[in-house]
Amino acid sequence: MSDRETKLEALGYLLSKRTPEGTLVDPLAIAGNMLYASGQVPFDGDILTSKGKVPSQVSVDDATRATALCAANVLRAVYAHIGSLDKIQRVVRITGYVNADTDFTDCHLVINGASRLVRDVFGEDGRHARTALAMAQLPLGASVEVEMIFQLKS
Repeated sequence: MSDRETKLEALGYLLSKRTPEGTLVDPLAIAGNMLYASGQVPFDGDILTSKGKVPSQVSVDDATRATALCAANVLRAVYAHIGSLDKIQRVVRITGYVNADTDFTDCHLVINGASRLVRDVFGEDGRHARTALAMAQLPLGASVEVEMIFQLKS
């Protein structure tokens, strides 16, 4: 197991835990040396752990932890499909979506959970551009969703 994979597991996210996969889209698409990871919601195995509007139904702290789980699920999908997180040169971009109440303006704080996890796993190679968006609804009523773009090593 690589250092990155060891770090992810030490943070409590076992690589052996996988999320359900859809049938119409792939969890990853590779174009040249870029890897585009589909959005992941906060599944722990096959259980959706965080549902509802932030902050009226899900606290900011709980939603922030849920974005870390989403990011871990992206990394698990990457690992499952390319075999090693060491094949990643760097994290290029994270886009985070928050199922938010209409007056909620702290989406950036919620998505910090994903950014922090990625930095903890990848170090400086985890520095990334980011967008944090409020949404009226997310798939399955999830409180958050995270997608990522990576650069692969040559």
